[in-house]
Amino acid sequence: MEELKKKLQDEIAVLEHEFRTELPKEILRARELGDLSENAEYHAAKERQGFVNARLGQLRKRLAEISMIDLTKVPRDRVGFGSTVVLFDTVKSEEVSYRLVASEESDVKNGLISTSSPIGRGLLNKRVGDEVRIVAPGVTLQFEVVRMTTIHGDVIE
Repeated sequence: MEELKKKLQDEIAVLEHEFRTELPKEILRARELGDLSENAEYHAAKERQGFVNARLGQLRKRLAEISMIDLTKVPRDRVGFGSTVVLFDTVKSEEVSYRLVASEESDVKNGLISTSSPIGRGLLNKRVGDEVRIVAPGVTLQFEVVRMTTIHGDVIE
């Protein structure tokens, strides 16, 4: 969780520097070129300024949301944020493993599934032994929860 906060704070710092230092310089240079109605550099800098400002708002909001997550309230006996879950895919007859993470950390190829994805939402609050049916775009998945390790380090089999 701290790593994710640091990543967001770093991106905020970079964008704030661009927003407060670089973009005003670009806008000033473009203004010096004359007629603003046909000044592509000016319009590009103003458009970038709007984008950076909007992105900063999104990042600050997300950082605030993540900072409010109380890890002590994440369940110890059910799948929750940070859990690593081993599932038996009843369709393919094979085991798969996923770790539930924040959306910024998701990497499906490496088994990192966002808690807001269809699979992540389908696994939340499940217990070992539960059967899970997940309807995702274009596919229906069927699993049985075999074992899990919670964010607290509790191993449940």
